[in-house]
Amino acid sequence: MSKHKYYPSMGGLPPQSQLLSGRAVFTETHAVIPKGVLSSITASRLPHWENTLAWVLARPMSGFAETFAQYLMEVSPGGGSDQPEPDPGAEAVLFLMEGELDLTIRGEKHHIVPGGYVFLPPGCPWSLRVAGQGTARFHWIRKRYEAAEGIDLPDVILANDNDIAPEVMPDTEGRWSTTRFVHWSDMRHDMHVTIVNMEPGAVIPFLETHVMEHGLYVLQGRGVYRLNDEWVEVEAGDFMWLRAFCPQACYAGGPSTFRYLLYKDMNRHAPLALRAPALGGAALPRAAE
Repeated sequence: MSKHKYYPSMGGLPPQSQLLSGRAVFTETHAVIPKGVLSSITASRLPHWENTLAWVLARPMSGFAETFAQYLMEVSPGGGSDQPEPDPGAEAVLFLMEGELDLTIRGEKHHIVPGGYVFLPPGCPWSLRVAGQGTARFHWIRKRYEAAEGIDLPDVILANDNDIAPEVMPDTEGRWSTTRFVHWSDMRHDMHVTIVNMEPGAVIPFLETHVMEHGLYVLQGRGVYRLNDEWVEVEAGDFMWLRAFCPQACYAGGPSTFRYLLYKDMNRHAPLALRAPALGGAALPRAAE
């Protein structure tokens, strides 16, 4: 049984009596998509996915995300896909919050339970089906893999949040830690998806301003986040996007641990053009033996 709690709820439609004011924010440096925005009328359907709804939290577009796409997936019993990924150059991370999945990777079946983390390298065949009679809800983070000369493709990773001891950040007395699924020094990876854990009252004590783009989904608790020039209250179920170099800081403001799923791009040179060349039909680096 999972020792951690994840906020997976979405869908439905607010009542006609609800006020229209809310916490949604969209600027050229950051965005906040509160959990209440993830109603049924904002969901999409995807080709070759059965009994599935997808909320697109981020996608590459002018003035928004540049390096990744992030979907919040809801797959009903009997649903899934035998052709999930249309882009052979895409790598992916799946993170399961609710339900159970049967995931087939290169012909081998794996059973995934809540807290499950899966990394899928580009060109890796996979398929997915809901296991049992419950609905499965998970994140699907996609990025176009940036090959580096002489560096192998990363391997498939199967892990679980509940089995990993978080790494405590220096000089924080254990109040701020990070659950890592990939070692920071592994240069095969051009993105990391981690979980940040902050105990009540913990802070990120300075305005981080850096080249990594971020997608953040609050899994548990609540906090106050500094996004560029404004402070925003966020809680479990909210999503934030932070453009590269957007000043950022936060503190945990609730009675329970503040935890969020964090995407960032890393370990590659800055392209000397507005957009890096697409991988397209270029040869991928060889798979690690």
